[in-house]
Amino acid sequence: MVAGGVVLMSVIFIVTQNGWVLVPLSYGFIARVLTGPRLSPLGRIATQLITPKLSFAQRLVPGPPKRFAQGIGVVFSFTASVLWLQDAHVAATVVIIVLTVAASLESFVGVCLGCLVFSQMMRWKIIPESICIECNNISLRAAATQ
Repeated sequence: MVAGGVVLMSVIFIVTQNGWVLVPLSYGFIARVLTGPRLSPLGRIATQLITPKLSFAQRLVPGPPKRFAQGIGVVFSFTASVLWLQDAHVAATVVIIVLTVAASLESFVGVCLGCLVFSQMMRWKIIPESICIECNNISLRAAATQ
């Protein structure tokens, strides 16, 4: 649900070229990295209003991979904001297009690229298992995502 909001804001930016759209986009990613959905308007809408009304079961993911993915969103949205302020509008738009592709995969296909990168980094031992024990132990996932 949150990824759908990111796609919407990103498309609005791409179409209108209104740099102010990057402010709530960047804020949302920062808020979700720091507090999960608690301080994120998109996160709150998704977790408290939309998701409870859906008739299908949620596919829950442990927090660390999602936070990692949101951190990548911070990098992309903040980079686009800095580029926009530097009048590098084409470069900012390209960065947001890449972000839009990633958010679209999450929103429409259920593929979280940041989560896949996180998982691979755990396999390569770049991220220690202690960061997300439930990521490697499927029996712990249900408890960690509730």
